Amino acid sequence: MSCMEKAGNKKNPPNLFGDENQPGLSNSSAQPNQAESEKRHYSESSPENTGSSGNDDSEMNQGVTTSDEGAVTNPFPTGEMQAGDGDSADDPQNVKIPRARRWIWLFLFGIIILAVIASGSAYAGYNSGIHQRDSIEATLVAQEAQQQFELGLRDIESGRYDIARQRFEYVIRLKPNYPGVTEQLALVLLELNITATPTPVPTPTLTPTPDMRGVEELFSQAQMLLVEQQWAEAIEVLLNLRKEDADFNAIKVDGMLYVALRNLGVQKILHEADLEGGTYDLALAEAFGPIDVEARNYRTWANFYVTGASFWELNWREASYYFGQLILVAPNLRDATNITATERFRISTLNYAELLISNDEFCLAQEQFERLLLLSSNPAVEPTATWVSERCEQAQQETEEPTPEPANGDENGPTEQPDGTPTPEATQELTPTPTP
Repeated sequence: MSCMEKAGNKKNPPNLFGDENQPGLSNSSAQPNQAESEKRHYSESSPENTGSSGNDDSEMNQGVTTSDEGAVTNPFPTGEMQAGDGDSADDPQNVKIPRARRWIWLFLFGIIILAVIASGSAYAGYNSGIHQRDSIEATLVAQEAQQQFELGLRDIESGRYDIARQRFEYVIRLKPNYPGVTEQLALVLLELNITATPTPVPTPTLTPTPDMRGVEELFSQAQMLLVEQQWAEAIEVLLNLRKEDADFNAIKVDGMLYVALRNLGVQKILHEADLEGGTYDLALAEAFGPIDVEARNYRTWANFYVTGASFWELNWREASYYFGQLILVAPNLRDATNITATERFRISTLNYAELLISNDEFCLAQEQFERLLLLSSNPAVEPTATWVSERCEQAQQETEEPTPEPANGDENGPTEQPDGTPTPEATQELTPTPTP
């Protein structure tokens, strides 16, 4: 009996193709054959194995033999076929694409998280910088307010009530809620009202008795007063007319009040040294209609004078700036102190120049002296101006002096020897300027 016949006579031979109708073949032996057929179908459907499918079938058929009774025998051991079939479930090609997509999504999610963290950190840093800047600014304002408040208290003790008033008003502008400043300002204003101050004595005016004449007569009288340029009396008559009959020639009365208030405000600013009162009258006139350009200029000049006076003896640079603007358009403008804008400019500029000299800022001080000498010659100031100019030139030469280059072979360069004994530089004393 041959080997093939022996194999055919064996009971329950293994079936390579998983024939379920063959007698004696169990389900456990059919499962590896079914996995092998699925693996062969996958390799045949792939493009790279299409061309070699015929060769593979022939090679596989060479290893398979049949018996005389039609049974198919497997030349490979059953354990080896199961090991080969199990590898198809763990093929890396089946999980390569899902794993790659999962890593891409994880990478994008990490980038988004980092971007959110960076944005939050930048926003927090920006808010921290803003809060820090506001805190520093508030600290500086509080320090300046405290310093001016303490100086104002010292001025009160020394009897300098006007200067104390300016300091307390400055503190209120810096910090309106500063403790105690309003009470001190009220005390200073009370002392200023009690203390006799040399102010121009106004011409006494008689208090008019109530006028009970008809509105026609009042209207005619107001017209005559406007022609005679008696602005204050005309305003009083027009207000009495308005009390008698508010509807009588309402448009004409409004126009007459506008003219009287406008001209009265200009008169107070230019001729009566009442800058605040003139500004107030112009504001009342503006309630009836827009004021002209000339009146607006007068109001602007008055505001410049009042602002410059508020910096008097507190900030000479600002005072010099405001009064320097006035000397070009209104050099003779004055307030109740009867000091012209030109004189205030001269005093504030000279004090500012002395402050610059004390800080060794000679070139800036020279500019201030040049502004003074352009305004008018002053023999008392010219020597100081010349000395400041020389010191400025000397400072410029020291800054522009080139550094000597070192000689060949000597990195440190030659050491300069003094030519002679230096002469001491003469120091000129500054002439103090009177302050009003």
